[in-house]
Formats: sequence, C-alpha cells, structure tokens
Amino acid sequence: MKNSETYNTGIKKLPTIKRQTISLSQEQLIKTEFFQSEKTLPLIIKPNVEGINLLAWIRSNQSLIETELLKYGGILFRNFNVNGVGEFEQFIEIVSGNLLEYKERSSPRSHVSGNIYTSTDYPANQSIFLHNENSYQQTWPLKIFFFCVTAAQQGGETPIADVRKVYQRISPQVREKFSQRQVMYVRNFGKGFGLPWQTVFQTNDPLQVEEYCRKNDIEVEWTENNCLRTRQIRQAVTKHPKTGEMLWFNHAAFFHISTLEPIMRDSLLAEFSESDLPQNTYYGDGSPIESTVLDEIRSAYQQETVMFLWQQGDILMLDNMLVAHGRAPFVGDRKIVVGMSTPVKNSELNNC
Repeated sequence: MKNSETYNTGIKKLPTIKRQTISLSQEQLIKTEFFQSEKTLPLIIKPNVEGINLLAWIRSNQSLIETELLKYGGILFRNFNVNGVGEFEQFIEIVSGNLLEYKERSSPRSHVSGNIYTSTDYPANQSIFLHNENSYQQTWPLKIFFFCVTAAQQGGETPIADVRKVYQRISPQVREKFSQRQVMYVRNFGKGFGLPWQTVFQTNDPLQVEEYCRKNDIEVEWTENNCLRTRQIRQAVTKHPKTGEMLWFNHAAFFHISTLEPIMRDSLLAEFSESDLPQNTYYGDGSPIESTVLDEIRSAYQQETVMFLWQQGDILMLDNMLVAHGRAPFVGDRKIVVGMSTPVKNSELNNC
C-alpha cells in the first residue's frame, strides 16, 4: 500500500487540454499554379483544403480576383465542386453583377437559363478561330465566363491568347495601318447560310432592326427576298479601360473568308459572290486586307495560344479585352456554357 501511495504521489498533474480552432487565412484556403512555368495564362486557383465553398470564398476575395485577372488576363477555378449552372450564374453575379443578353449575334447559341447560353453550336469537327467576344459591336462585355458541364471525350479545348502579346507580335507597320484605317465588317443575312437577321437582332420587325443599326453606327441595305446586308466600321486596336495597355481587339481575321477551313471556304466561294458572303472583313475604307497581313495576324494569335483540357466543374473567367478565345474540334459529348458581364462602350474608350 505504501508503495502504491508513493507511486501515485509521483505522478505529475497534467494541465487541462483545451481545443483550439485553427483559423486559416484566405490565402491558405487556396493555392495557385500554372499549367506551364513559362505560360502564365491562365492563373489556376484550386482549393487547398476540402470543403471550401467557392461562392463564399469569392465574396471575400473580389479585390484579389480583380487584381489577378488584370495581371494574367484569365483565371481557371478548378476542383471546387461547383453545383451546376445555377451556381455558375451566381458566381458571375457575385464577381461582376448582372449578366448580359447575347445581342447582335454572330454565331449560333442555345439559351440555357437567364442570360446563360451554350458555347457556339458549331459541328464538333470544326475549329473556331480565336476572337474577343463581340469586338465588332459598339458595346461588348468586359468579362466572359465559361463553365464545363460535360468535358469532351477527346479534344474540345477552349484555346486562349493574351491580345496584349498578340499586339506586340504584329509588326508596327501593320498595327499602324489598322490603327489609322480601322476594320470594316460586311455581313449578309437571310441567304440560306449562317444566322438569319431575325435571330441576330432578336426581332422580326425590319424597322426595329433599322433603329438598332442607326443607334449603333451600322449601315443597312435590304436586298432581294427580304435579305439584309450590313456594314460597320470599328476599331482594330484600343486601350484597356483599366490598365491602359494596348490591345489587338477586333474580328479582322476571325470574320475574313480566308480564315475558314479550306472545305468551308471553297464551298462558300462557289456559292456566293464576294459581296454576298455571310461575313467578310476589309480595311475601314473598304479596300481588301492583304493576304500577307492576314497571315501575320493569324500567326501572332497562334504563337500566343494556350490550350488545356477541360474538367467537369471548371470555371474559366476571362477579361474579354485582354484575352481572346476559340474552340478546338472534339469527340464525344461536350457542354460548355457561357455568361457575359460588365458592358464597355466603344465611345467611352480612347481608341488609337
């Protein structure tokens, strides 16, 4: 008994253990990386711990997101378990407010919900050349968002390119020529190829079309069989409204007949005269753009192109003035939906 008492009295009394809540900083909740060390587009943001609610995180980090977007041009949010199109729409509203309607359309899209649309509904075996969304309009979205509902079995990437760097790759002589002469877009609707004018302008009333065009500096010409031809002169280069950086911002190569894949291009040229092509581009004075110049422009885009495979649940956020996007051919089901926000008016910019 004595030994037992001695043993008990020799035990050191341990202090009471209290649970401590470990609070991670906002920076510790996520991690950032790139697909390639030499390519910093896009910035990839991933959760660093399980269970992070993306919507809650972006509410607390909007200033960080805006800063990183202006720096890199695009941000890919990956592995956040985004819960469908509804949560994607909420994401856009939190980051940049109300979504924009798709107006003055140039490609077929299907409505999903609200102002969320499918990405361009072109056949899976066709590629889509890089472009900044709606740069041919007088008002365009500053931000564009993509959400991967279903990733393609093969291919289906959304190529992206920083148009600050595209601008730098294009020779000063070509940049100056476009800066001075601008770009003319000629489009024909109702000739059996491409979107009808009723879809493009979202009305069946020619008077409403004419009123919209008058307000947006678009020349209107009604041709036979209720067909419509429009001409509009727009900027080729401009400055970013927030950073002041020079940008190659236009659809000059995208809409030009020579950019189409050979089979499609030859088919259209066999069917239509040049003036009746669904779409084509010229210098702002109506003169043709030289083939060597178009080759140089396309090469500049290609040299800056970055591609990555989609994963289900990915959200890609782009500054639409800093980064162009396109689409690669694919195999299997693919569903990428799109939302746009933050309108920018051409008239409010100091174009060069």
